[in-house]
Amino acid sequence: MSAAAGLFLATPAAATDKGPGAPGIGDSYFPEHGNGGYDARHYSLTLDYQPGTDLLRGKTTIVATATQHLTRFNLDFLLKVDSVKVNGRAATFARSGLHELEITPPRALVRGTPFIVEVTYADTPSKVPVPDETGGFTPWIATADGALALGQPQVAWWWFPSNDHPLDKATYDITITVPKGTQAISNGVKVGERTRGDRTTSTWRMDKPMATYLATLFVGQLDVRQGRSSGGLPVTTAYSKNLGRYEAAAKESVERTPEIVDWLADRFGRYPFHSMGGSVTSALPGFALETQTQPVYDPRFFSGGPDTYVVVHENAHQWFGDSVAVKDWKHIWLNEGFATYAEWIWSEKLGEGTAAEVADFFYDQYPAGDPFWQVKPGDPGAADLFHNATYYRGGMTLQALRTEVGDAAFWSIIRTWARAKAHGNAETAEFVALAERISGKQLDALFDTWLFTPGKPATSPTGATPTAAAKSAAVAPASIAKIEKVHELLKHRKP
Repeated sequence: MSAAAGLFLATPAAATDKGPGAPGIGDSYFPEHGNGGYDARHYSLTLDYQPGTDLLRGKTTIVATATQHLTRFNLDFLLKVDSVKVNGRAATFARSGLHELEITPPRALVRGTPFIVEVTYADTPSKVPVPDETGGFTPWIATADGALALGQPQVAWWWFPSNDHPLDKATYDITITVPKGTQAISNGVKVGERTRGDRTTSTWRMDKPMATYLATLFVGQLDVRQGRSSGGLPVTTAYSKNLGRYEAAAKESVERTPEIVDWLADRFGRYPFHSMGGSVTSALPGFALETQTQPVYDPRFFSGGPDTYVVVHENAHQWFGDSVAVKDWKHIWLNEGFATYAEWIWSEKLGEGTAAEVADFFYDQYPAGDPFWQVKPGDPGAADLFHNATYYRGGMTLQALRTEVGDAAFWSIIRTWARAKAHGNAETAEFVALAERISGKQLDALFDTWLFTPGKPATSPTGATPTAAAKSAAVAPASIAKIEKVHELLKHRKP
């Protein structure tokens, strides 16, 4: 975690600086997500999973630093807890709120000192009651041959205790034991695997800071492929063996990940992680997600044949959303607008319409009276976190910026943003300030118009007022169909 992020974490508790940590980190939309009073540095998960019964046994060890004098602190977690230790000594624990695990250490924790928490637990995640705030959405999906942990903005509650907010990123070691013949995929690099008797244990390591919602677990009868990128990085792709009619197109698309990552790196700067890959699951989550280094895809993205647009979108997130994470969920356009714009420049590479033409197409597609224009991508509200406006109008904002400052300044802004904020957290005001510094222009009015003002801007992202018919002719129908399909599925996520 960056020093700036660490200071931000301490802020909610600064008024008292002594006593229990806050039960939330202070997010604008999800005030009970995350916790105050400490900064998680590393998670070590040791898990044993039994497909069929969906029994998950685990021990999560968290290395953290107290950011205040702590008499009690919280973790976000839903499963049944057997025991808790703090610094090797038994601690008392209790439940509160919708998903809070309150822990009282045997001795108060001194501000600025590291401590270790061990939580041992066992439960069947698919049977855990779903808190109302998730809208009935369960991000743990049990299947006949395994399970999938995948969700945004929350998922960790169902499989490991955590400080569940992007503001508190940490490194991870994830060790999972499953029946022999079953595969388990997680984030980062697989650093070990062994089989003893009828059980196989594998360990995955994420050595760069990762937000809790970006951690994933994919267990099942899988076709796993290992390779290397052109730069020598490990590449892991995994596919459910029962993908049926989606299999060929899914593999043809996701196997292009190293090529796509190299292409994105030419535009955004050096790839921020030490591995890459992708998984396609028959669990049918209804969306894809940019789980760090190992995006997960619903196979229906490939129902019409090979489709690289969604692969571009999720891998663009490795820079914008994963490496550069939001400080608060209201800044989600910094994730989704950037990944959407990556699709539009991919369209340009394929000769299916320039990014400017695609941006103008979507500007024309929504008439002035359409509710689309009432959602502010710079502050969409919790209910509209995954609204099309967050994606399309967010992408239009970047095209409007590019039009205003020119290509050289625009790409300098994008690459500098990715480099300066790498592995940390960011907010919109910081991006605006950077754009103004690099371009030498005052840009408040531009960002206010595109991000924060309800209603359709008077001119398009390219500064023109083209007709929808003209833009329909300029952009290949196949490109628009693929982009719209990506976003039709992506918005299925529940805030």
